[in-house]
Order: sequence, then C-alpha cells, then structure tokens
Amino acid sequence: MLTTFQNHLNKNFPFLKEKRLLLATSGGIDSMVLVHLLHQLNYNFAVAHCNFQLRGEESDADENFVINQVSILSHRAQPRCFTIKFDTKKFASDYNLSIQLAARKLRYDWFYELLEKEKFDYILTAHHLDDSLETFLINLSRGTGLDGLIGIPNQNDKIIRPLLVFSRDEIETFANENNISWREDSSNASDKYLRNKLRHNVVPILKELNPNLLTSFEKTIQNLKQSQSMVDDASKLVYKIVVEESENELKFNLKELLKLPNYDAYLYQWLKDYGFTAWDDIYDLVHSQSGKQVFCENFLLLKDRSYLILSPKSDINRNQIFKIDKNSSQVNIPLKFAFCNVGDISISDSNSIFVDEDQLKFPLELRKWQEGDIFHPFGMQGTKKVSKYFKDEKLSLIDKLNKWLLCSDNQIVWIAGMRQDERFKVTTNTTKILKITIL
Repeated sequence: MLTTFQNHLNKNFPFLKEKRLLLATSGGIDSMVLVHLLHQLNYNFAVAHCNFQLRGEESDADENFVINQVSILSHRAQPRCFTIKFDTKKFASDYNLSIQLAARKLRYDWFYELLEKEKFDYILTAHHLDDSLETFLINLSRGTGLDGLIGIPNQNDKIIRPLLVFSRDEIETFANENNISWREDSSNASDKYLRNKLRHNVVPILKELNPNLLTSFEKTIQNLKQSQSMVDDASKLVYKIVVEESENELKFNLKELLKLPNYDAYLYQWLKDYGFTAWDDIYDLVHSQSGKQVFCENFLLLKDRSYLILSPKSDINRNQIFKIDKNSSQVNIPLKFAFCNVGDISISDSNSIFVDEDQLKFPLELRKWQEGDIFHPFGMQGTKKVSKYFKDEKLSLIDKLNKWLLCSDNQIVWIAGMRQDERFKVTTNTTKILKITIL
C-alpha cells in the first residue's frame, strides 16, 4: 500500500512534496494510517485533532491518544500536534444545527484558521473509497443531480483527500500488518445516523451481490466525472446565449431557453447553487403566467413576460452594518477578522492587507455592497464602481451578495478577500502599519 500511495501522490498531487500540510486526525484507523504513510514518505506535515466533547471521557482519551502517537513520531520527523476542544452541543443549539453539521462547521472553520495562522498550504483528510460510496448512496437516497453522484472529490480548494483510492479493507489490512494503533469511535457502531445505517445494513448486501463493488463504483465515478465535465462546458456555452446579467439580478430569456429540448437540465445546472429545491415548480414557471414566483431561503425566481428573473429576497440583514472599534484585536461576526500593528510589510495574500492606520477613522464599518459604491483599486489610478469590478472579476450573483466591504468614514478600505483601496495603502510617510486579516 505504501508504494501505491506514493505513486498516487506522485501522479495526482506531485506539488505536495514541497508543501506544508495539515492532517486532520481523529485517532481512528483511517487518519492514523495516513499519518503513518506521510511519515514514512517524509512529508512535511502537522496534525490537527478536534475534541467535540460528545462522548465524555472517550473523547478526551481520543485526544490524549493522538497527542501521544505524535510525540512518538516526533523523535524522528518532529510533526506538530494542534488540538482544540469544542462545546459542540451548545454551538448546535445556538445556531439551530444538527450535531453533525455543527461539528463539521467547527472542524473546518478551525482547520482554515490554522491554515492561515500557521502558514500551511493544504488540509489533508483521510476519507477513503468506502466513504465515497456511502456519500453516493446518501445523495442518491435524498435525490440529487449528477454532481451529487460523483462521490467525494479528491480535492476541494485547499482540502485534499489522498486515500480515496483505497478501500476500508485495504486500510485495515495495512494497519494490522504494520502494527499501527488506532482508536475506535463507539458512535460508529450506532445506526442513529443515515451513514451508519448504510454502512452496516446496505453496503454489505451490495458487496455480497457484487464482490467487486468498489472497483465497479470507482469506474462509475470516473465516467460520471467525465460526464459532469461535459455538462459544465455545455452549460457555460449556453449560459452566454440565454442569461443576461445585471448588478443584482439574472434574466433568463425564455425565447432562447425554449429552443433547448432539455431546458430543465440547464435551469437546474444554473440554479442549483442558489438553494432552490422545488424543481418541478421552477420548470412549471416557464409556462406560467407573468407574476408567478418560486422562493428559496435567499432568492426568488419571477416569471415576467418573456423572462425568468432571479433576484435576492429583500432582507433587512443586507442593510445591517457592523461596527469595529479601534481597540479591537479580533472580531468574529459576520466574518472573523484579526487586527494587529506590525513593524513592516510582509508578503500579503487575498486574506490580508496592510494599511496606514492614521488614515482610518474609527469605528470601522463592515457592510454588504450597495449599488453606486465606488472605490480606488489598489495599484490603479482613479475610481471604479464596485459593481464593475465584480463584473470584471466574473463574480456570480451569489458571490456578489456574499462579499463584505470594510469601510472607514463611508470610504471603502477593502473589498474583503479581494482588493484593497489605494487611499489607505502604506507609504514612506506611514508611521503606524495595521495588518488586517480574514481568519
């Protein structure tokens, strides 16, 4: 397995060898095998373990186990171990989330925070082929499009899953052959969650019917990914013909749309990321009378004569302004920002800027963009409408609505995560440099 793993990384993720990696480690067999493999191949990695405090002493024992295992390795490779405790039940209650969703959000928010703070390049998780099959079955049982049937992706942005080519049986065999220790999560034996029900009751029957199930599934996933790529390409081409974009809405030209024999599929592809679920109502809207609407949580789709018009629902929170005082070192709502004074400018990225603090007027304000907003893009002369900047950057409507502006006395300091304003840059006359970072 070690040789296969090494060949897999060399072929599909050759860039990892020179990167700093953060390995999500529960203490279970999958993540401990991944720790062992990366250690054997001398990758530069650290370990991150979350204690969700859901199983009392057992959760604490998992945390201690991971710390001890990393300390054993540290005699040779010196991997570091980051740990954190979460009050998961309280967080789930406060934000009206299931325990699973709450744990997922807490986990990945913290991973990305470590990625930024500790300058890691990628997050690695130990998902394997059986996990991907279970995800496929979960999505299939709930109803999904093609994108929901391709299992777990090998890579999502900064998250890489290098064990997806291996089955649970292969991982267990390797662990036993190499005397790798791990912890068993008692909750995995329960059928309380859908994934466990499928794992214990459905997948064994499928494997009994087809002993080569995982091999067949892997081939199916590859075929579906190729089909998905073709769908994406076709969708982008037809989008340019059918859809008219403006600052805060999309207009679907029904005359052009109805030329397509399978227009339903295109509508699904274009609208699926906006949160709609009533697809039959959306498809019926094409032939409905003007004025009919379909809603989801944040958007509405309106039939208006020869168009379907997608626009955000009026939301009082869109006009909400968050104040940031001068003595704030960190804010957590609506985004996590860190503020600190530094002696000089280091290399920045899209998540951090350096500004002349004397040019700021506190309290700073954090708000969503509005029509008519203008700013002075860093490195350019003159002004530019924020809406034009978004268009040039090819942001979708939903991306535009998710952007926040950091402002000082009604002047834009930063389109957070994208572009700084020229007026607040550090110059040779600057005496106080403020670094602002999205965590």
